[in-house]
Amino acid sequence: PLEQFEVTSLIGVNAQILGIINLCLTNFSFYILLVLITIIGLHLYADNESNLILNKWSTSLESSFASLNAMVREQIGSLNENYLPFIYSLFFFVLIGNLISNVPYSFAVNASAVATLGLSITIFMGVTILSLSIHGIKFFSYFIPNGTPLALIPLIVLIEIVSYFARAISLGVRLFANIFAGHSLLKILSTFIYKLFSTSLFVAFLTLIPFAIFLGIIGLELMVSLIQAFVLTLLVCSYIKD
Repeated sequence: PLEQFEVTSLIGVNAQILGIINLCLTNFSFYILLVLITIIGLHLYADNESNLILNKWSTSLESSFASLNAMVREQIGSLNENYLPFIYSLFFFVLIGNLISNVPYSFAVNASAVATLGLSITIFMGVTILSLSIHGIKFFSYFIPNGTPLALIPLIVLIEIVSYFARAISLGVRLFANIFAGHSLLKILSTFIYKLFSTSLFVAFLTLIPFAIFLGIIGLELMVSLIQAFVLTLLVCSYIKD
């Protein structure tokens, strides 16, 4: 079931730039571009400013915007307008990436640890730089809780630093692990059900029951795609608030 997560080259060119550099378009980069194009296309299609009655896409996007705006306002507070565009873009990038990966024979972008950890570490670095720019040297007081005994400060600081940097890893691993596990399960079950359907007519008839369960798992995986996008953006809002 792990073949679906392999990064393969689709188009490759050897360029004589600073030696021989292989420029290639992989399935990973192709689906990243596909996710971005899909997001832009959906928003352009939902642009309904010339009509009085909103279409379904416009209504869905406005509902998503209102929900994300409420979440950002609740988590971050009065400065929510500064971070809302980033949170909104992050949510749809993860959501569309998860949904596209549910299409059969597609590449799961968020099942790649490179993508999720790269995204989470980049976000975490941005949050840290933002904290330093706002609080300056006072930022480091975050690692010393109030009322900590002087003798325990070195140990507490070490624990807090490890806990702080573990956020960057856990944010990406959580998304990667859920998508990876879900797609691996679907691959194993689909292969098993296909073999059952290929045996005999009687066995194929009995296989309709596990096939119905399999369809339910696919629906559950679609829900997980939405939930993981929401959880990721919620945690990022929480980190910005901290």
